[in-house]
Amino acid sequence: MPTVLNRSALQDGAVTLSPLPGSRDASTQTQISFLGVPAAELSVISVVGSRSGVHRGQLEAYSQGDGASFLPSRPFAEGERVTVRAQLRTAGSVRALLDEFTIAQEDRISSTPEPSHRGNAEVQSFRSRPDLKPPTVTVTAQSPAVAAGDLFLAPYLGPGQGGPMILEPSGGLLWFDPLPVNTAAADLQVQEYEGKPVLTWWQGDINVHGFGTGEGVIADSSYTDIAHVRAGNGLREDLHELQLTPQGTALITAYHPIRCDLSAMGGLADGGVTDSVAQEIDVRTGLVMFEWTSIDHVALDESYEPSLPETTTAASPYDFFHLNSVNLDHDGSLLISSRNTWTVYKVSADSGQIVWRLGGKHSSFKMGAGTGTAWQHDARELPGGAISIFDNGAAPTAHSQSRAIVISLDAATDTATLVARLTHTPPLVVESQGSAQALANGDWLVGWGQQPYLSEFGPQAQLLFDAHLPRQYESYRDYRFAWTGTPSYPPVFAFASEATGPTVYASWNGATLVSSWRVLAGPNASSLATVTEVPRSGFETTIPIPAETVGPYLAVQALNAAGEVLGTSATASEPGLG
Repeated sequence: MPTVLNRSALQDGAVTLSPLPGSRDASTQTQISFLGVPAAELSVISVVGSRSGVHRGQLEAYSQGDGASFLPSRPFAEGERVTVRAQLRTAGSVRALLDEFTIAQEDRISSTPEPSHRGNAEVQSFRSRPDLKPPTVTVTAQSPAVAAGDLFLAPYLGPGQGGPMILEPSGGLLWFDPLPVNTAAADLQVQEYEGKPVLTWWQGDINVHGFGTGEGVIADSSYTDIAHVRAGNGLREDLHELQLTPQGTALITAYHPIRCDLSAMGGLADGGVTDSVAQEIDVRTGLVMFEWTSIDHVALDESYEPSLPETTTAASPYDFFHLNSVNLDHDGSLLISSRNTWTVYKVSADSGQIVWRLGGKHSSFKMGAGTGTAWQHDARELPGGAISIFDNGAAPTAHSQSRAIVISLDAATDTATLVARLTHTPPLVVESQGSAQALANGDWLVGWGQQPYLSEFGPQAQLLFDAHLPRQYESYRDYRFAWTGTPSYPPVFAFASEATGPTVYASWNGATLVSSWRVLAGPNASSLATVTEVPRSGFETTIPIPAETVGPYLAVQALNAAGEVLGTSATASEPGLG
């Protein structure tokens, strides 16, 4: 363990260094990050490992112009002390920078994926897209007073297909991207990148240890991937956070299992700990600009995790912290939620120091009635400074039901007060995951995580919308956003000779502006004419066509509300027509 917790990482009032000076949990593949000054003002004099010796490398600048990372040409050795000497040249002066840290002993735990549920899947099916089998969505409450916008979720672990999914406000399917078996998606939402709205989500493997190993995806309005976000320093990106910033960076999480001496807690001298890591990644370059680790800042005895250290082994490391959200606050600081310490931490993005704690064993605030959380997720700062939290209350069970809450903080009296509480009827107890999104009209969209429900509540906590997936599925977070999608791929259709006559089934996965469908037919592919137009009706529109249709060639066109053509399918010859 570090000899001193919560040390400042800000040097000379200008440079934030990662790994943190004095830390003992750096990766063998760590880069050395210098954040806060232009790269031209930095120079690295020497990087020396106590076992591996001198490390050469190169200094690469961040695309924002506010720093650089030194990339060693070879890895460091486990357990060694690394000394970094650098210089900062600014305003005609030269100042020395020193960073000393220790490389952790890696804990090479299993990567066994969390098993998917077995059984019969309740899935949707489409004639025009037989490859898509998304889980059914059952809407049980719907008010015309719901907020504008589509619904965003990412079901996984069910017996059928999982993947990122967008639903219409009423719950009908708009877009689905099926992922391979044992590959999960999480946290599908709309964000902004380089001045344009984009879709972002995490995808990868979720293992039996409770965290993910994968990458973040950024896709444009045509559903084309434009960037991938990966963790740095030899780690794999975890599912719990992918938040883009206006500066073109991404706040992400990662988990780092390391060997740790737990004898001070009555555990094994050669035990294991899962270190929670938050990183800021320069999306364009992939460089690590900033890294914050739980074991450098929080004592292990702050944890409520019931896996006692004396039963913890290297094969089953002690997940004392379990970081599950990182939020960029209005003042540039970070709001970090730790599930297993029952605490939300405000962290300085300049120094990495903990500014205050909300909840847990050492709260900086007097906790008013109903403000205490247990195993919570998704802590967000709201306009005005209040904090929203999804309070799981389990597991093991600490509260009678899970809830979304809003807490106001009084800095003058250091008091936390409950100002809003949202619960489901019938009550839900959610052991993991969950989210609470404040909507622009004053409503709240609550995702119930491990319980496959999503609900919208009005400003007075009245239920306006409620829906659920089949019981085997989970969705880490759920949202409502405005979204306009025009796929880069064309619409598709299927033809069938039904008992009622010739029928076309048309769809365009992800297209949000389709108002109606036009069917074209003709004796050859270059001589097509309109035979019918019908309003769009759901993801797949069933279109009867006249029996006297001239064929055998068919195509469909997707039209917007003004009757303009948005997209045209490929032309196909259909036997039995003409």
